[in-house]
Amino acid sequence: QVQLVESGGGLVQPGGSLRLSCAASGIAFSFYAMGWYRQAAGKQRELVASITRGGSTNYADSVKGRFSISRDNANSTVYLQMNSLKPEDTAVYYCNAKRAVPPIRDYWGQGTQVTVSS
Repeated sequence: QVQLVESGGGLVQPGGSLRLSCAASGIAFSFYAMGWYRQAAGKQRELVASITRGGSTNYADSVKGRFSISRDNANSTVYLQMNSLKPEDTAVYYCNAKRAVPPIRDYWGQGTQVTVSS
């Protein structure tokens, strides 16, 4: 059974930091590209950051220079370090695992709420 379990969300003041974690089980983690997406109320889900099997990263323009994605293959975990948080970062953050080579697979976590407010 595949599970992606996010943690680390919460309420933080503007300018603060949070670190999200996503622990994966039931998959060969090193074969998957990992990503963090977010969905704010009334908006579509959007890509925040992604990291390939080889460690190459990609970020949404809105978070470049503030967020950092990393992975620990030994512990099947992906992280999202979020600094200088803004109210517009408020959203539910979802972890995603994609396997682009056969067998192609796409898995999602249940999401964790991040609220940036004073």
